[in-house]
Amino acid sequence: MKVLLTGAAGQLGQALSAAAPDWMELLPSCRDGRNGLLALDLSDATACRKAVEEHRPDWVLNAGAYTAVDKAEAEPELAHAVNGGAPRALADAIREHGGRMLQLSTDFVFNGRQGSPYRVGQSRDPLGVYGASKASGEEAVEELLGTSGQGVVLRTSWVMGPVGKNFALTMLRLHRDKEALGVVADQVGCPSSTLNLAKACWRVISGSSEGMPPPLLHWCDGGAASWYDVSVAVGELAVELGLLKSAAKVNPISTADYPTPATRPGYSLLDCQGSRAALKLEAQPWRAALRDVLQAIPTNP
Repeated sequence: MKVLLTGAAGQLGQALSAAAPDWMELLPSCRDGRNGLLALDLSDATACRKAVEEHRPDWVLNAGAYTAVDKAEAEPELAHAVNGGAPRALADAIREHGGRMLQLSTDFVFNGRQGSPYRVGQSRDPLGVYGASKASGEEAVEELLGTSGQGVVLRTSWVMGPVGKNFALTMLRLHRDKEALGVVADQVGCPSSTLNLAKACWRVISGSSEGMPPPLLHWCDGGAASWYDVSVAVGELAVELGLLKSAAKVNPISTADYPTPATRPGYSLLDCQGSRAALKLEAQPWRAALRDVLQAIPTNP
């Protein structure tokens, strides 16, 4: 089985590459083709189509994305090109040449106002450019591949891994550099370890020989947390693991105390129960998953 992986240089892409089954022919790509990866700029729709035409993968695993939530407000055309245009181009090429597609998406396609976990079939209502661009990517996969059953959209939330840029690693640095932190406590969701998310993605693809999973899936680690909760846990776990001598004091603040260019969902917890049953994977509690992430940080990153 041949899999074209986009975003292979990113935090999730690296986890996916490391966890890829041995029997799979993986074609990892990134924007600039660094470190021997295939060069594939997701902002270039023509390049996306050509990649499918040239390599004829059995699956496209689209893990690449424009993820700078605040910066997207100032760069809407680029965000929509990467997050909406690339999935459309990839899906269109798959429809023509064959294959299947797994599109990674986000809790930010919801507005976060209902106060209970979002089910897979609920209506999208993004609050900002990033969420809208990811929603358009979902819509493209559904429109072009939904009837044939060739496309799967997997939504996740608060992705954190041992490499790259993410909240956990930022908090680890701030715990090391500061005595006190103020972290938002009124936004609720759940972290998703790249280590566990990669397993879920490969389960979708490797299990396809037994029949395609549902066209929409949710995946995050188990439980619920605020950004404040995660920050406190990073400090405590880092001390336990010997990554820090002591943790900073974390003070809860409100969203109003920390204004940002993009509006975030206040409650974006995803209901993953049906998806976990479909994939036959148990959820790891988010704090235990976070510990694994911190423990996997490279000694010399």
